[in-house]
Amino acid sequence: MSSTTDTRQAAQGLSLPTLTAMVVGSMVGAGVFSLPRNFAQATGVFGAVVAWVVAGAGMLMLALVFQTLAVRKPDLNAGVYAYAKAGFGEFPGFFSAFGYWASACVGNVSYWVLIKSTLGAVIPGFGEGNTLLAVLVSMVCVWAFHLMIMRGVKEAAAINKIVTVAKVLPILLFVVILAVAFRSGVFTANLWGDGRLFDQVKATMLVTVFVFLGVEGASVYSRYARRREDVGRATVLGFLGVLALFASVTLLSYAALPKARMEGLRQPSMAGVLESVVGTWGAVLISVGLIVSVLGAYLAWTLMAAEVLFVAAKDDDMPAFLRRENRHGTPVAALVMTSALITAVLAITLFSDDAFSFTLKLTSALSLVPYLLAAGYALRLGGTGRQILVATLAVIYTAFLIFAAGLEFLLLSCVIYAPGTILFALTRREHGRRVFSPAELVLFAVVAVGAVLGVIGLVTGFITI
Repeated sequence: MSSTTDTRQAAQGLSLPTLTAMVVGSMVGAGVFSLPRNFAQATGVFGAVVAWVVAGAGMLMLALVFQTLAVRKPDLNAGVYAYAKAGFGEFPGFFSAFGYWASACVGNVSYWVLIKSTLGAVIPGFGEGNTLLAVLVSMVCVWAFHLMIMRGVKEAAAINKIVTVAKVLPILLFVVILAVAFRSGVFTANLWGDGRLFDQVKATMLVTVFVFLGVEGASVYSRYARRREDVGRATVLGFLGVLALFASVTLLSYAALPKARMEGLRQPSMAGVLESVVGTWGAVLISVGLIVSVLGAYLAWTLMAAEVLFVAAKDDDMPAFLRRENRHGTPVAALVMTSALITAVLAITLFSDDAFSFTLKLTSALSLVPYLLAAGYALRLGGTGRQILVATLAVIYTAFLIFAAGLEFLLLSCVIYAPGTILFALTRREHGRRVFSPAELVLFAVVAVGAVLGVIGLVTGFITI
């Protein structure tokens, strides 16, 4: 997961290199720092190559869908959920907005878990980021950021520059150092994972979704490009650059440590891998870069999450109270809801055996409904043969991701979606409308049953966090 900044004023007349840099910046975030352990737990070198090919092709189709929709439907500028609403109606549009918001909030929880796990290397009380001390400190930090944003802290160019350098430079150094210190014997020993190749690749899918979150951000810059065609080129060039970076981090790690040792590394696992090659300073470099990067990304994604609710409320797709702003122009009610959900999920991580993996996968699972509906809308629009092919492949890929997420995370997503429907009911009541149409009632019933099954699964231990 990564940060996307509002560049409406600075982005006029953007060149191809500048647009490409924006695409890269929107996707490179905290997820890359966790790749070695997450992939080692799922597969070996060969499976990792297949996984990145599948994820790269699928996410590229999704990126092209967002870019195409931005050009074909410039009037739908209220966020990803606008595509779901235009294509499938108000209730699916609401679910898309709510899911996108919840995904951003849970993703922000993963940031705090990762920061505290990083600090846990020197402060044992923080453990893997989900101890009582780690969670309490994280909660304090959540509301400290909340108060700062309430005062109108929207963006700071100087901070953004530091964050960009802090997150990209350590990753590039990691790649160069591991390429120079490549251990062919270790790499060869890590070629194969355990079990069927299909199952290995499937196990990596939510991890790849997490690191590519923000791919839809490229379409935001369409109207600011010097030339419209540059947006599509920038999307492809930036995406391929990020894919090469992520794949390099993953594959080179297999040449540094045996797979079994990588599986047991604490997060951020990039730190442990680099430390095994160059010593303690490698772990320090990655850890410092991660903390600076993640704090910047947290600020940006908190603002974005609140903005999703605020814009939806302005479009009468969320209750009117979420339109409230303070004198600094901050969407107060939306921000309170955002910080409250982050705090609640932080509390849940106390009961998780692997809090970072849990929040990572739940973040990805919640983002799949908005992505699938956007791809489905592009397919319904039709168009040229190329546009239909791209939309079809994007739908197939996102549907496969839902399958790969598995029943466990599908039911957990329902546990979050079902109570969120209260906001939809409030919105309908405010406008004097019937809460559900017959078709919407059927959809709600399916989600409600999923939520009940999810709660039963949690209570009985069928679903573990």
